[in-house]
Amino acid sequence: MDITDRELLNKIQGPFPMVDQPYLQLGEEIGISEQEVLERLTELKRTNVLRQISAIFDTRRLGFKTTLVAMAYEPDKLHGAATVINKHPGVSHNYAREGSYYNLWFTLAVPPEHDLEATAAYMAKKTEALEQRIMPTKRFFKIGVNFDMVKKKGSSFNFSPDNVKAGGETAQNKEAADSWNKAVPVTEAEKDAIRAMQEDLDLVPRPYDSPAKQLGMSTEELFAMAKDFQDRRIMRRYSAVLHHRRSGFRANAMIVWKVPEERSEEVGLMMAAHDAVTHCYERPTFPDWPYTHFTMVHATTAEGCEEINNQISETTGITERLVLYSTREYKKTRVRYFVPDYDEYLDTEKPNAVITA
Repeated sequence: MDITDRELLNKIQGPFPMVDQPYLQLGEEIGISEQEVLERLTELKRTNVLRQISAIFDTRRLGFKTTLVAMAYEPDKLHGAATVINKHPGVSHNYAREGSYYNLWFTLAVPPEHDLEATAAYMAKKTEALEQRIMPTKRFFKIGVNFDMVKKKGSSFNFSPDNVKAGGETAQNKEAADSWNKAVPVTEAEKDAIRAMQEDLDLVPRPYDSPAKQLGMSTEELFAMAKDFQDRRIMRRYSAVLHHRRSGFRANAMIVWKVPEERSEEVGLMMAAHDAVTHCYERPTFPDWPYTHFTMVHATTAEGCEEINNQISETTGITERLVLYSTREYKKTRVRYFVPDYDEYLDTEKPNAVITA
């Protein structure tokens, strides 16, 4: 990768242009031709630096239920268990991590009619997990991965739907904070649009023509629908996903913190304010797990993650924490919504308990 590749990757991680010829616009912004943009992105995809470019939707606002799941396995069972768990279409991130008793961590999403906890319990039983913990989000301080490919450091977009104070006490912010976890009704036509927009954009001069044609509408109508989705906070933006290790960010740490209840919001906002923190959540505790706040950080080296870890501790005054480094990525993708894969999984696995009445 040269500096132009890096500048281009920085651009496409931000809000990706929703215009007829987005690659032309990107080229104009960094001083290269549309054809060169397409050639460079094609090569970056071939080498698996670039995973995909697509719309990012909000899982909960679409009525899907989601959680982080931690499971513990004997070392010789870990790989096989991860392979089985990956078969569920709602598993979007699945990592082996060192640093705690729980050595497999994955995110799980299920459609409204499926039972989230029963699905996780079925997975634990089938894979012979020693223990499992379901850790749904209690409070959402920040999400927004962005790798600064030029400066070679992790950074983030400060997207925090459950955070009123950071944006001020406006009516709009208050409504967003109160409803971040509430589903929004979507029509069948809108589900069709979501299915089309969540797919990877083609590397062609007019990439939006294909999904628009599939939906029987013009690109202008597609952009208008996307804007409506954003206004309703169903969709966040179009954006690229990079392979963090192939992008040079070889260290990935989930740092979990024991934060006193009375300082939960204060500390969460302080953690979210750190540029290198890409995710910040409050999650439930358990007798064997006193850690309330989860922060994700990425760096080019483990030493870089440790530096961020120490900065957060010094800023917040919180010292009790664990640093859980990823040792293997088993799966990383975006959740796909309103697709038949979920029911096909049930038909294959036949875990009757995972369907709600």
